[in-house]
Amino acid sequence: MPPPTLLWLRRDLRLVDQPALAAALDGGGPVIPVYVLDDDTPRHRRMGAASRWWLHHSLTALDADLRARGSRLVLRRGQADEVLATLAAETGARIVHAIHHYEPWWRNAERGLGQRLDLILHHGNYLAPPGSITTGAGTPYRIYTPFWRALVEHMPPPAPLPAPERIAAPEVWPDSDALADWGLLPTRPDWAGGMRAMWTPGEAGAHERLDSFIDKAASYRQARNLPAVDGTSFLSPHLHFGEVSPASVWHAAMAAGGSVDTFLGELGWRDYAQTIILQLPDYGGRPARAEFEHFAWRAGEDADADLAAWQQGRTGYPIVDAGMRQLWATGWMHNRVRMIAASFLIKHLLIDWRVGERWFWDTLVDADYASNAVNWQWSAGSGVDANMFVRIMAPLVQSEKFDAAAYIREWVPELAGLGDAVIHDPPQLLRPPGYPAKRIGHREARERALTAHAAMKGG
Repeated sequence: MPPPTLLWLRRDLRLVDQPALAAALDGGGPVIPVYVLDDDTPRHRRMGAASRWWLHHSLTALDADLRARGSRLVLRRGQADEVLATLAAETGARIVHAIHHYEPWWRNAERGLGQRLDLILHHGNYLAPPGSITTGAGTPYRIYTPFWRALVEHMPPPAPLPAPERIAAPEVWPDSDALADWGLLPTRPDWAGGMRAMWTPGEAGAHERLDSFIDKAASYRQARNLPAVDGTSFLSPHLHFGEVSPASVWHAAMAAGGSVDTFLGELGWRDYAQTIILQLPDYGGRPARAEFEHFAWRAGEDADADLAAWQQGRTGYPIVDAGMRQLWATGWMHNRVRMIAASFLIKHLLIDWRVGERWFWDTLVDADYASNAVNWQWSAGSGVDANMFVRIMAPLVQSEKFDAAAYIREWVPELAGLGDAVIHDPPQLLRPPGYPAKRIGHREARERALTAHAAMKGG
């Protein structure tokens, strides 16, 4: 029997359209699927609490799917390249198959492992290999719209690969950690009740979400902006953890008609974000526009109190508070409300976008380094392709425009008795006891933000 091959899994926790698995099986020998919980390589970018909750359940589901095919998942903890080299020595494996990852720490790990073993990397987590979509001059894009136009010329992606019926197992399985010993789940307190109610992590849950979305994909352009309407796909955490491939999503959705092209453009935004971090690996912590390094972000006790109010959903702006409470309860926030909440932190409260990015990193089940960084820099006006800072989103207008009354009633129940005419911006006399006044008025916040921006520009 040929020596076993290692299958290194990270954010590709699936069996359908898994090119690294398919290549490992083509070798004809046993395959050992491995997940390494590596908090050392990412350092300060180790997974946040909400992502760790998701990971626990996704790994549980993947192990069950593997066992149904005669295999299992080996769990190890430590620095990935060292752990995999040790595992190869234990099992006699010489080859490792894996899917490319583009976060800077994973690229470092891939280089390190490639110096120890025969590492074969495959594409499969994006519509096109990041870095492959370039301008006529052969340079990578930095602006989304021309990037998307170029990407579409390469679509559709290849048809998804089927899941294997059987996976050859080694004669003796190497030792594996017990998943429960990793402590990925919250216990004291257990704050994950809302996430358990909303999500089914794993490949089966991903395909259930996809099937459900296809029925409404044709009306995505209009429905996606309405927080009170079930109009989004809810696929973002499944895509982030690789429980479903973007190629599978594209092929399932492309024939839905209507405004499905808008949804496919959102898939393209994932690819665009990867293109940006390939060019600017520190995008999550450094503004692309250098002048923003000198922006006078607020700091001190008052700013800390404002930050806490934003995190807890107690800003006095109902649409912002609803979004932040939804995030805390479910690990997810409606896409339109994410923009409103991010803009509010940056421009109303004048708190550094990086503070918000790190909060989302810890609390989102779909916390993705590239997408998170690109979206926050877009809101801050500091990115390579960004909303202008001086375009200050009015949260109260947004709330009414996108008919968020029912959404507010769900997530800010103390306002549930208010009518649609006042719930978006309740007068102080109608605010129930316990619901806070606004941290700052919109007009005052706008003037303060514009003054700070002008000072940064030297005007």
